[in-house]
Amino acid sequence: MRHVESWRLLACACAAGVGLVASMGAGAQQIDYDPARPASLRKCDEPLHHGRVEEARNCLRPLLRDAAPLIRAEAAWALGDLRNANEFFRAAVDAEPRATRPRVRWGRMYLDASQYADAAKLFQEALQIDKADRGARLAMARLMAEQFDGDVMDQITLLQTEDPEQVETHLVAARVAIERGELDAAVKSAQRAEALATQQKLPPVEAQTLLAAVEVVRNRDPEQFTKAVLAYNPRYGTLFETLAHFEVIRRRYQEADAWLKRAVAVQPDLWSAQRELGLNLMRLGKMAEARAPLVASFEGDPFNTTTVNTLRLLDSLAQFETIDTAPPALKLLLNKSEAAPLRPYVESLAHQAMATFSRRYGYTPAGPVGVEVYPNHDDFAVRIAGLPGIGLLGVTFGDLVAMDSPSGRKTGDFHWGSTLWHEMAHVYTLGATRHRVPRWLSEGLSVFEEWTTGPTPGVAIGPNVLDTFAADKFLPIAKLDDGFMRPTYEGQVQMAYMQAGLICLFADQRWGFAKLAQFLRAYNDDAMTTSTAVRTAFGVTEEQFDKEFQAFMKQRFQAYLADPKRWATQMQRAHTMLESRNFPAARDAAQAALQMLPEFTSEGSAYEVLAAAEEGLNNPAGAIAALTAWRKAGGWDPAGLRKLGALLLVAHREADAAEVLAAVNYADPLTVDGHDQLGSLLLAQNKGADALREYQVLLALQPLDTAAANYGLARAYRMTGDAAEARRRLLEALDTAPNYRPAQKLLLEMTGDRKP
Repeated sequence: MRHVESWRLLACACAAGVGLVASMGAGAQQIDYDPARPASLRKCDEPLHHGRVEEARNCLRPLLRDAAPLIRAEAAWALGDLRNANEFFRAAVDAEPRATRPRVRWGRMYLDASQYADAAKLFQEALQIDKADRGARLAMARLMAEQFDGDVMDQITLLQTEDPEQVETHLVAARVAIERGELDAAVKSAQRAEALATQQKLPPVEAQTLLAAVEVVRNRDPEQFTKAVLAYNPRYGTLFETLAHFEVIRRRYQEADAWLKRAVAVQPDLWSAQRELGLNLMRLGKMAEARAPLVASFEGDPFNTTTVNTLRLLDSLAQFETIDTAPPALKLLLNKSEAAPLRPYVESLAHQAMATFSRRYGYTPAGPVGVEVYPNHDDFAVRIAGLPGIGLLGVTFGDLVAMDSPSGRKTGDFHWGSTLWHEMAHVYTLGATRHRVPRWLSEGLSVFEEWTTGPTPGVAIGPNVLDTFAADKFLPIAKLDDGFMRPTYEGQVQMAYMQAGLICLFADQRWGFAKLAQFLRAYNDDAMTTSTAVRTAFGVTEEQFDKEFQAFMKQRFQAYLADPKRWATQMQRAHTMLESRNFPAARDAAQAALQMLPEFTSEGSAYEVLAAAEEGLNNPAGAIAALTAWRKAGGWDPAGLRKLGALLLVAHREADAAEVLAAVNYADPLTVDGHDQLGSLLLAQNKGADALREYQVLLALQPLDTAAANYGLARAYRMTGDAAEARRRLLEALDTAPNYRPAQKLLLEMTGDRKP
């Protein structure tokens, strides 16, 4: 089909930054609340705001010949002719290089198309001309709001003070308040915007839409407001698209699906809603169903990067295979290039996670749980956000998990097993609460499960977390979602993850896991607040909970918090002494650092220094002890694990070595090194089934010595009682290497086994 080829070609163009040339359809443009808007445009706005599209177009077309380039630009924009609008705006800027309005309006067009970098550049240029320009400042505030910038309310509050009659400032304030869960404040701002819009004879529908959104977030019927909006403009699909937006933020994808379908029913040419419908269907795992609205969005808006990227991704799924497994029901989507070596580990760990979390949270998904693994990180990023470059490792959409493959990042960059465990925990915490759990608690429980039940147990945190705590930058639990949604300082999102995990660790140690699980389940009640849930589960007030958590942090990390500079000094001394081969001094400094912060296990940790120092002192037992402690604390780097495995083998601790080398697979399963060695160790322990897996994976990775791999696989098959497959593998080995003596010998032995 034509459009299929088109999006394949356009994917490269969009990635290269072709610019804004899309058609958005009349009615997609944001309502303009500027009292300085020219009368000729306001005349055309009136029928458009009421859904009389053809009348509006007939009004706008003559303005394309207006003498003023800014009027021509606005008309082309409203008509959806963004290619010409772009050129007209450029002409308007050239005609008045010191005027702010052309740049602000041009930036607004980019903002409507979610091309944030281009919008920001134009707003900044306007502010360089006039830093006090309210239009530019308001536009920048709206941009900040759409990008979830935590500082946006400071800007909005200032603008409200300067001009309390400006409708849009109250609208932005209402939107941000809804996203932050401050619903009473949202209602106040939206009602103020509605009153001002009515007074100024401007459309009240955006304010009414936000009032409807408040009702939705409160789990109440928004019909009172939706009726009012549709009475004003029966084609205002943005109403339902907005309601879907807030449902997606809350990870209620089924509810979002219903709103988005109403949006495109009301306004089929609302291309953004068509696109969001397709993306949301993908979140629900409905890949085939998602294609139609995405194609519709593409044909109306062929240069939208998100749409183009997502359609390309759907095409690329032909290179994946779907694997259904049970019990429990699991649907894997793996790239064909790595399905064979990766499947055993993903399937085993996912099933283990499902059994663990079903027991711990008392919830079982109604259907299969999907796990999608992407070897190309940009594909994964497009899968979850429509754009490459996102920094996440995994994401959960209800009963569906998508994540990076171990091959999607450099070895050692992330632990894929912990990532899968983390995301699988979300499946159960979201499901157990019908997606009512606050973001911070769902993320906190996932981090907590990584630390306590996952493949790398251990509370692994760094000094930056404790420094943030000491700087009083941890948030009270009532505001912790802000750390995820609207960060106010660099790195706050990661701090929010760590704080949420530590809160769950505290609650588990203070009241026990049963109470922590009760706290989670309390959110099944649609009316539940965090304050009430805390009191119900733990018997304390929200304020008492925060106070006790602070005390927990100070007590648990007392040694570090008492003197952070001393820890840094000891770490520096440990590395310096190791480099100078002063092993006793390096050992002493590393031990001192570990006494202060044993939770630090990242690259360059004191555990590594201590192990190296012990080796330097010819004390392999000490090195083993150091690396064992590192692993127990949460260390997982493949190089460190392989080092520990090698030391254990030299110490003739084969069973321990096998256990450590098996753990490498949850960090780096797609490297050839280690599978043969682990398979051999497992055979020596009479663990034929486990050895079978290792040799099967080894062959799937196409090692140089296929004869030895087939020989090992034959031994495993023989141990598990499959003599026929064992003989077949021996013949495979001998076909590759006819003089391979171990295979010859084993084949003769097995021939003897067949004699009566």
